Amino acid sequence: MIDYKDLNKTDSFSKLKAIKPFDIKRKLNAKRIEGASIKEAGSLVYNYGAMPVDDETITVLQALADEQQLIEKYRALLGGEIMNTGEKRLVLHQLTRGRALDGLKVMADGVEKGEFYENELRKIKDFSDKVRSGQIKGSTGKEIKTVVQIGIGGSDLGPRALCYALNLIGEKDGCKKKLEARFISNVDPDDACAVLQGLDLESTLFILVSKSGTTQETLANRDLVFKFMEKSGIKGLVPQKHVVAVTSNTSPLANNPDILAVFFMDDYIGGRYSATSPVGGVILSLTYGFDVFKQILDGAHAEDKVALEPDIRKNGTLMDAMIGVYLRNVLGYPYTAVLPYSQSLHRMPAHFQQLDMESNGKHVNRFGKVLDYKTGPVIFGEPGTNGQHSFYQLLHQGTDIVPMQFIGFKEKEGNLDAENGGSTSQTKLKANLVAQIVAFACGRENSENPNKAFEGSRPSSVLVADRLTPFALGSILAHFENKVMFQGFVWNINSFDQEGVQLGKILAKKVLAGCEGDENLLAYSKLLGIDF
Repeated sequence: MIDYKDLNKTDSFSKLKAIKPFDIKRKLNAKRIEGASIKEAGSLVYNYGAMPVDDETITVLQALADEQQLIEKYRALLGGEIMNTGEKRLVLHQLTRGRALDGLKVMADGVEKGEFYENELRKIKDFSDKVRSGQIKGSTGKEIKTVVQIGIGGSDLGPRALCYALNLIGEKDGCKKKLEARFISNVDPDDACAVLQGLDLESTLFILVSKSGTTQETLANRDLVFKFMEKSGIKGLVPQKHVVAVTSNTSPLANNPDILAVFFMDDYIGGRYSATSPVGGVILSLTYGFDVFKQILDGAHAEDKVALEPDIRKNGTLMDAMIGVYLRNVLGYPYTAVLPYSQSLHRMPAHFQQLDMESNGKHVNRFGKVLDYKTGPVIFGEPGTNGQHSFYQLLHQGTDIVPMQFIGFKEKEGNLDAENGGSTSQTKLKANLVAQIVAFACGRENSENPNKAFEGSRPSSVLVADRLTPFALGSILAHFENKVMFQGFVWNINSFDQEGVQLGKILAKKVLAGCEGDENLLAYSKLLGIDF
């Protein structure tokens, strides 16, 4: 039987707080680093060598994971139990990439959800193949060359990050043809303006993404795009024939005969977890081909299965999650930096920021009781080596210790590299990553000039893969999704709703209705020049 209890009600947490942290600065060595790697899906490896945990700490972290029944709760989630207690919903994003529990069927709304998602995949493949082959064209007869996704939040960040990550993909990874991908998300009209400028509207396909079909920002951008197309003066251009929708089958967009195609997701997939659903699948399949998207799904699915391992020393995602709890709730670190040493992953920190902070930024437990311990950290990050020349100063010598999660690859993805000063650019990139991990961990003393002293003992982990393939990308995505899930289980919170975004939406509608007598809203509205 599964038991849900708060972190500070567990026996293991009391034991964890009594353990002295591992001294990274004085005890980090080659043997420690080599023994701290955990193999995950494909070539992905998680290494925690520069984290302040030793065998004693890990043993207690294992006990805490067992006491909080993390694997049992994960299996219950996969099996279709209601895990989103706030909205009384199942949580099924892992099912969009396959059945992590072999043979298990999940029934909801009178259908078997695995078959439902598989059917949407077949629809995506059929449609994307026809567009990419020229069988489906724009309304004036031109082949589609550019795809623009209109969405916000989870309908934008994850798909955008994955699309950018694959920008250098080629035939060796199954991509024989690439379409251009663009994104409109912000209700700020300048966002749409910048994207639409220079577009050949006759060869552009728009993907409208809104699960409810009523998202204010998304519909505003849709109408803006339609007006732009109507004013273009292009003979024979029919805006609706350049639009497909990704929505739920109960939304106002679901049965619109004027648009090209509709692909379905459902309420069991939160926006920030939707990159492997049609929300990400349609644009990724159109841009790079369905086979490439399928490789992402395969990588995520393989990672989902690896995460079922109950032994923390063999489950990198579980180890990552539990060390994160230790950093947050025992050592008291309120931040985590996500630092990919890959320019292709430059939007992944933003996606992981939403994934983590929208999921675990909660102050009450699953039953609505206010918690008296900390939950999710603040997530931020930029790709290396750019970050080294900006905020790493604070990470090295600031008064706050900020744990770091690095991501690195052994091989480059593009076909361009050059030797300079005895080493290639890719080697320089990896050298910088190695140097940063050791510099943060070990520091440097300087008694004569304290300004040049580095305290060290700044914890970090690193995810390493051979190369940024679609499979590896899917594995990295699932690693972070499952890490957030495990931490939510430890903290006994609901990681799958997002009530924090609702109040602002309600008040924005109130402003648009004339503020309805709210003097605070009215005063700020005047400040910003809103006319009523």
